[in-house]
Amino acid sequence: MRLIPRTLLWRVFLLVALLQVLAVLAWSAIYRHFALEPRARQTAQMVASVINLTRTALLTAAPSLRRELLLELSEREGIRVYPAEDDDRIAPLPDEALLQHIAVEVRRQLGTSTRLSLERNEMPGLWISFAIDDDDYWMMMPRERLDQTFPVQWLGWGVAALGLSLLGAYLIVLGVTRPLKRFARAAATISSGRWPRPLPERGADEIVLVSQGFNQMLSDLQQLDHDRNLILAGISHDLRTPLTRLRLGIEISDLEASDCAAMNEDIEEMDRVIGQFLAFARHDAGEPLQTIDCNVLLQEMTDRYRRRGALVETRLVAPLPEIAARPLALQRLLTNLIDNALQHAGSEQPLELAGGITDSRLYLEVRDRGPGIPTEQCERLKRPFTRLDAARSHSSGAGLGLAIVDRIARAHGGSFDLLPNPGGGLIARVEWPLVSPTSSAG
Repeated sequence: MRLIPRTLLWRVFLLVALLQVLAVLAWSAIYRHFALEPRARQTAQMVASVINLTRTALLTAAPSLRRELLLELSEREGIRVYPAEDDDRIAPLPDEALLQHIAVEVRRQLGTSTRLSLERNEMPGLWISFAIDDDDYWMMMPRERLDQTFPVQWLGWGVAALGLSLLGAYLIVLGVTRPLKRFARAAATISSGRWPRPLPERGADEIVLVSQGFNQMLSDLQQLDHDRNLILAGISHDLRTPLTRLRLGIEISDLEASDCAAMNEDIEEMDRVIGQFLAFARHDAGEPLQTIDCNVLLQEMTDRYRRRGALVETRLVAPLPEIAARPLALQRLLTNLIDNALQHAGSEQPLELAGGITDSRLYLEVRDRGPGIPTEQCERLKRPFTRLDAARSHSSGAGLGLAIVDRIARAHGGSFDLLPNPGGGLIARVEWPLVSPTSSAG
């Protein structure tokens, strides 16, 4: 199965090529079959004519001139005549269709007692027996008289026709697979969180219709995404003004300190939710790629959370290479993962920031020792506005944190996964292919 090509282009092309070759072989076999009988009849007629002419020449020639006649036949035509002997060793005629047809036709013209062989007394050739009066003779003709010369020019024309057919098949299949590759690349671009260019609307009618449908879908998705981001940004912006007034009102009110603290906590939670809305709507905000040292980034994130009193540790299998990424987006990704782990797993057990390289892919992980989540719910939690309160206690927020992480990871050509921690808890893992920072940043 490994010998079968993976691409549709080469699969269809090789199938068409195989059918072309089989068609040529089939036509060759048909030609050989229908040309067999005419060729055998023609060869038998030639043999019978030579035998009759030789017999007539020997009968009419003077006895003193027969030797010279036989020598002349041998020199000019390659035909030799020998008297038959009782101890002649005659090889049976091979069981070949052409030879059997020739033998039947020769016996029909010269008599049923005529014998044919390709070897007499270990001497190769086309041997045919005949009789003059009461004496038996053998006439030997060159074996090449039976061989049909294959016209080399036919082979050249056949190869040329086959090559043109394969070239036409390749171009036809290429016209189908090239648009499919464009569709696949455009779909992969959308999956990574970016927008591809509209597909060219040219080619066959079916390809044009599909391209037009794809471009219309792309335009609708872009408009939908723009409207959604505009709505989220507008709502989030409009909500922060009254929140600020509420916070100010609480500060100047005469409420109990515990009530003020509880109300401030609610306002802070609402502000965090609004921040998630803004982050989800902003996406990467056109931030350019830059070269980032992941070792420094992880250490900075660890120090930042330690200053806040969180138990965060960094554990690297080996020094990490530099990568091309969007700095603010990558910091937002790690912040969301760490905040999610601290909020749901608790602060009693330390979190681990890990990183390494596996299968030519760089990975960053946030490991916690919390209650974890069911494996079948991992993919669902990466969707926007999704929470799983039953799996992790004290859940709050809008359910956009992991959706933002997944969106940033795909925008960098990577992936985001939630995995069970072997020691209990959850591993939030982000990975992407290693790419030269210079080439990517440019």
